[in-house]
Amino acid sequence: MIKTKTQKMVLVAMMMALTAACTWLTRIPGIVPNGYVNFGDTILMFTALVLGPVAGFAAGSFGSALADILLGFPGYAPITFFVKGLEGLVCGLIYKKTKQKYAIVATLSGGLLMVAGYFAAEYFYLGPAAAVADIFGNALQGVINAVLVVLLNRALRKPVKKFISP
Repeated sequence: MIKTKTQKMVLVAMMMALTAACTWLTRIPGIVPNGYVNFGDTILMFTALVLGPVAGFAAGSFGSALADILLGFPGYAPITFFVKGLEGLVCGLIYKKTKQKYAIVATLSGGLLMVAGYFAAEYFYLGPAAAVADIFGNALQGVINAVLVVLLNRALRKPVKKFISP
């Protein structure tokens, strides 16, 4: 059981590392022309649902940006830090606001924010054509991860809550 701030901080750090590792290990190139599709969003959104919006932001921003750096996309790391961090934050806030009743709304909202964030960043960073080319792959990643998180949350919510509750 998590009883101290230090224990929660260690758990959040582990989720950041797991987000980076899952992003790295599950990357699927070729679907998004300027990057790759991955399942790291599953971990960051699950973190947001279980540990809250701030933890979701941390897992999304630090974990996903670290994966970009390690995978050879350092130019994307600042964009990813901001976009994936907001994805985790929004996902956690919506889930908390709906009193944990609408995980699919929270996760799809986070995924939609990810698509919009990358579109806006790529529009200015790479140009309109590149931004449009990545919409499908980013949307596919957002929807698949959102559904996976809902299933994971249903399966693990009670055992995880027993672990993290004081």
